[in-house]
Amino acid sequence: MNRVELELYLNEALQTAQFRDYCPNGLQVEGRPEVNRLITGVTASQALLEEAMRWQADAVLVHHGYFWKGEDPRIVGYKRRRLGLLLAHDINLFAYHLPLDAHPELGNNAQLGARLGLSATDRFGPDQLGWLGTLETPTDAGALAERVAAALGRTPLLLGEPGRLVRRVAWCTGAAQSMFEAAVATGADVYLSGEVSEQTTHLARETGIVYIAAGHHATERWGVMALGEHLAQRFGIEHRFVDIANPV
Repeated sequence: MNRVELELYLNEALQTAQFRDYCPNGLQVEGRPEVNRLITGVTASQALLEEAMRWQADAVLVHHGYFWKGEDPRIVGYKRRRLGLLLAHDINLFAYHLPLDAHPELGNNAQLGARLGLSATDRFGPDQLGWLGTLETPTDAGALAERVAAALGRTPLLLGEPGRLVRRVAWCTGAAQSMFEAAVATGADVYLSGEVSEQTTHLARETGIVYIAAGHHATERWGVMALGEHLAQRFGIEHRFVDIANPV
């Protein structure tokens, strides 16, 4: 399909105009005008771009792209190598950050919730990025952590009492540990995110609310994968998701 039509569709579907983000959403690097082969991944790393080159992809679609606020604007070092590969092989780069976190069906939070058997009944936090749901049957925090491990293929870090009975679950993927206090204010029994900070331990101890850090990369694999599959089905393009291993 045409690159311009693809971007217009993505921008509308993900409602990019509603977000004040830390990076530009949409087409970040222009490549060839027609897109028939699409690779998706979490981050536009060198390894992902090299895989796109080997597969002869026309476009790469990621959650973490380039040109973040406050970063060094010079195109040197690893930035030069990444951009050089895209430009040399005429590959388009699309990136969607907060819009992909928030989408009610294809977003990171929606997809993570589905894999954990959680249905959102409410939202909270900035841009309503946090999701809130209730387990049908209360379970202890340790058992919930085991469910997370089985779904994501990695052992999460649990801060709090593993035997604490939990039912009201708040979650937000990626580096959303700063939303822990907002999750506590919703009355949640447990908050699940990707990363963790030093102060998170103390907040969990002092509030009695369990915190589960399941990995930034691990919690954000599913949104971009679902978006790629959606595009393949809707427009008949080839799609391949590439999971570049990341322990964080």
